[in-house]
Amino acid sequence: MPEAVIPPGPFFHGTRAELATGDLLETGRTSNYGSRRQANHLYFAGSMDAAIWGAELAAGDGVERIYRVEPMGSFEDDPNLTNAKFPGNPTQSYRTREPLRILEEVTGWTPHDPALVSTMRDNLERLKAQGVEAID
Repeated sequence: MPEAVIPPGPFFHGTRAELATGDLLETGRTSNYGSRRQANHLYFAGSMDAAIWGAELAAGDGVERIYRVEPMGSFEDDPNLTNAKFPGNPTQSYRTREPLRILEEVTGWTPHDPALVSTMRDNLERLKAQGVEAID
């Protein structure tokens, strides 16, 4: 079996939480998405676009924020997005059970078109009504 290739980063996390450089994101807190269950994984991305979606779709009314993060342990491709939906992980989406250290807040990023975000939220609500938690 070939050895897994570890992406070099940088890595980003999109959220509405206000965090500071050096803070650690850890599992066990309420998820920002879906049914808001206790999070067993932390999700992050190697692409700014995926992190922007994370910030835009996060629950709450806080300011949408993007942080550059450092994984503090092992991580894997996010199985909710890769292989079945996006073979080869072009979204560069990952998950970990280990902490993520906040390196800095990224500013000056461009949000998606509001109509596109609204369409995505409507699609997620439609799936939720069908009993599918697309983001959890």
